[in-house]
Amino acid sequence: MIEFLLLICAYLIGSVPTAVWVSKGVFGMDIREYGSGNAGATNTFRVLGPKAGTFVMIVDMLKGVLAVRLAYLLPQYQDIEHLSQLVKTQLVNFQIALGLAAVLGHIFPIWAGFRGGKGIATLFGLVLGIQPLVALCCVGVFLMILFLTRYVSLSSIIASIAFPVLILYIFNEPELYYRIFAIAVALLVVLTHQKNIGRLLKGNESKVPLFKNRKEKH
Repeated sequence: MIEFLLLICAYLIGSVPTAVWVSKGVFGMDIREYGSGNAGATNTFRVLGPKAGTFVMIVDMLKGVLAVRLAYLLPQYQDIEHLSQLVKTQLVNFQIALGLAAVLGHIFPIWAGFRGGKGIATLFGLVLGIQPLVALCCVGVFLMILFLTRYVSLSSIIASIAFPVLILYIFNEPELYYRIFAIAVALLVVLTHQKNIGRLLKGNESKVPLFKNRKEKH
């Protein structure tokens, strides 16, 4: 029963519509009516610029971090240094469930008419809460691709593909469910970015203006 309530809490945390509240509260418009129509960091970068986009991305990542941290409210997971391997496995599995509940909330936010974003930043936050070093590597890949190309969508796709590569080959994660989860995340991101991939191949995808003196027409 407590686990179920925590999953509900994780969903509600994920439902905080950062992009919608920022766009309405600061810019007087609904981000979902512009650009791709998604209430996420990528569309915020595209429509409102890098400052607003960065803020939305950080908050949406923190939603994933906070969601997985809810697991430590359960007594059996509080003494992390003395957990058996079986309990550690159960902890990771429950954290993944909490994180996915937050991602679901981000995609279908109860606070914003169930019209949200794609959940990429919250997924990164999930990983950050479970394995910070892996998440930082993914963020590093994201920032590098963003700096080189200024395509947020391409950066998200490549960083997500890097995630299972890191889990399977670099860090050699032993937990089977986490390995499956990493592969599933990469596939999910590619599937949810089909339109972006099409625009990238056609050269129509919008770039974000990282530098004020670097303006391009698209």
